[in-house]
Amino acid sequence: MSAPYTGRCACGAVTIRIAGEPIATRQCWCRQCQQLASGGPTNNAIFKVEDVTLNGELASSTWAAASGNTLTFSFCPQCGTQIFAQSSARPHLQTFRLGALDAGHGLKPEMVIWTDDAPEWAHFDTTLETWPQQPPPPPASPPSPA
Repeated sequence: MSAPYTGRCACGAVTIRIAGEPIATRQCWCRQCQQLASGGPTNNAIFKVEDVTLNGELASSTWAAASGNTLTFSFCPQCGTQIFAQSSARPHLQTFRLGALDAGHGLKPEMVIWTDDAPEWAHFDTTLETWPQQPPPPPASPPSPA
């Protein structure tokens, strides 16, 4: 599938519409993502803010990340569904949780990051690019199709 992407929180109070393609998709094993995902990684797609339309009330929490950046996590205050995260280093981008997007979106991680923080039992897809910690910033535009 391709843009537009749609989604919602578990209770439906927050809806998502994304007009553009992701500039990157990642699986993250940092400790904060493990806490958010009950021990596993988060699976995310990074989009330009200008391509995103959100409806409904969001709550947020701000943390200092291991990368040194400040991360703001936005979620539905009614059901707690994580919707997206935003880094102080890249305010023009929003990192959406794949689980907040409607089924059938076709997106999957292309990279695994913060593998140094993963528990010893974690398994990584060996066909994906991996980074022990924070990778370089994603490109400003989606990669060109081959």
